[in-house]
Parts: sequence; structure tokens; C-alpha cells
Amino acid sequence: MTASAPHIDTDTLRRLPKAVLHDHLDGGLRPTTVVELADAVGHTLPTTDPDELAAWYYEAANSGDLVRYIATFEHTLAVMQTRHGLLRTAEEYVLDLAADGVVYGEVRYAPELMVNGGLTLNEVVETVQEGLAVGMAKAAAAGTPVRVGTLLCGMRMFDRSREIAGLAVAYRDAGVVGFDIAGAEDGFPPADHLAAFEHLRNESVPFTIHAGEAHGLPSIHQALQVCGARRIGHGVRITDDIVDGKLGRLAGWVRDRRIALEMCPTSNLQTGAATSIAEHPITALKDLGFRVTLNTDNRLVSGTTMTREMSLLVEQAGWTVEDLRTVTVNALKSAFIPFDERAALIRDVVLPGYEAAL
Repeated sequence: MTASAPHIDTDTLRRLPKAVLHDHLDGGLRPTTVVELADAVGHTLPTTDPDELAAWYYEAANSGDLVRYIATFEHTLAVMQTRHGLLRTAEEYVLDLAADGVVYGEVRYAPELMVNGGLTLNEVVETVQEGLAVGMAKAAAAGTPVRVGTLLCGMRMFDRSREIAGLAVAYRDAGVVGFDIAGAEDGFPPADHLAAFEHLRNESVPFTIHAGEAHGLPSIHQALQVCGARRIGHGVRITDDIVDGKLGRLAGWVRDRRIALEMCPTSNLQTGAATSIAEHPITALKDLGFRVTLNTDNRLVSGTTMTREMSLLVEQAGWTVEDLRTVTVNALKSAFIPFDERAALIRDVVLPGYEAAL
């Protein structure tokens, strides 16, 4: 556990440069946007009051059950089936990151879940990239530039992952930086999608895999050693391979090979993968030298931001500005963009930003 830290005010935390690797586009819509787009397409929501809708999401997600947590996405996905809906949500996504002090973000989504309105998979990807580009241009013009890369998700309970992997390869020079497998873990092992991962490896496209959240060490082992993931989404259950500070074979492999763990504290509390912020594995793993990163997962569903995640760790787990700098640098070291771009962000943006706060 990190020693008790001095108080860091919210304004300071918001100004700190941040990097987020694990954030779902369909989990981060503005409540007002959901209400307005739902009205436009005739979709019925639990409530049409934006504040009440935000509260509904947060309460529904606090079930301690990953499957029910995922079920809350019904309403956001319902408003992301049209060109207008995708353009608006992608643009606002970027602007919301910029307002939160994020300088680098990777946004992930599953194109196959956004074709019910008649768009093709290619049209979904191109529309999202168009919206992200508009958002990045506006953020830069406002003096808060943010670089956003895209991860395309295959859904582990369906059979289109090889097709989505092909999309990631096709759009690798148009803003797509990698691939992910998402959806309910238990009963849907990542090895079911080996054809997708083999194609990505053959084409030198990096990928991450959700593992070690609802399922334990076997899912992490399979994601890394069978499928070849470069990062692990969540990975909180790696602690099952650590006893009294002594690392087992798999935990040692993860730490020693600098495999990034995309950790999402608030989300993990909601899905039952962790019991409290104070005892969340991110702190112990950081102290043991793992490459942990801090992420929001789903900002609407979890009622959170990167500033809030940082604030919770400062207040409840004793994190310092130095700790926050460490996980930010960790994220950029493991980002799916070229080395020179990562190095420039660390050298020219992140380190000076944290130096100013120390």
C-alpha cells in the first residue's frame, strides 16, 4: 500500500495529463445525448430525464454481476445505429476526454453491434473515424489537443471476430490501432477466436483481450500464451497467482514481460471483481512492479471520469502525484501507436505536465 498522500485537489487532478487505454465508446455517451437520440429514433428509455438516466445507469451497473452490467448497454447501442448517432457520439467522446485532461485515448467498440439501422460494417468504422476526427480538430482548436486511436472489438459470444479482425487490418492506416475481444467472459474463452488472432499476428496488428475479470487465471493464461495478447483488459485476477508477495509463474510472466494490465477500479467494484477502492489490486500490483494502467471502462455506466478514478485512488488508497504519473507513463508505453509518437507524448506533454504539479 502506498503511504498516505497529501490531499490533491480536483482541479489539479483534472489538469494532469492523462492516458486511457480501456474505454468503450458505447459506455461513455452523455445522458442528454442518449435522451435526444432515443427520441429521434423512437427508442423507449427507462426515463427521459438526463440526470435520472445517469442515476439509473449507475444503479443498474452496481449489481456486482458482469452480465447485468453489460445488459445496460441496450439503450446506448439503440441510439448508435445511424450515421448521425455515430458521428455525434464519436465527436462528443473526444471532447469529453479533452475536458477531462486526457491527452491520449484508445476508444473501443464492436462494429457488429451497430449495423441494425442498415449501415455496413465499413460504414460504421468510417463514420466513427469521421466523428473522432471532428472531435480531435475541435479539441486542438480549443487548446486541449487529444490523440485518439480506435480498437475494434469482436464479441466473444458471436462468430464474426475474424471478420472484425479483417476490418482492423483494413483500417489500420485510417485511425484503427488495434483489436479486442469483448463481452461476457465466462463460457466464452478467447481461444474460440484463434482465427482472428492468427490473422492479426500475421498482419502485425496488436490486440488486447478482456481477461481475468469475471474469470480467473485460466482466462489470463489463454489470452497471453494461446492467443498472444499484448495487453490484458482488467486482469484483476492475476492476484490469484500471488501469495504473500511471491509471484507464481503466470504473474511473473506478466510482470517481467511488461504486459500492461488495463485496470478499471470503479467498474471492477460494480461487476464484483473487486471489493473496494482501498483494496483494489491496482495498488498492490503497482507496488510489485507490474505495468498497471488506470482506466474508466465505461464513463456513463460507471458514472466516472479519469479525474474521478484518480481522485478515488488518492483519497482511498493513498496515491501520490508520482503514482499517477507512473500509471500514465505506463499507459503510453503500452499504447498501440508507434514508438516515436508514444515517446513524444511522454517527453513533451506528460512529464512536463506532472512536473508542474509536483
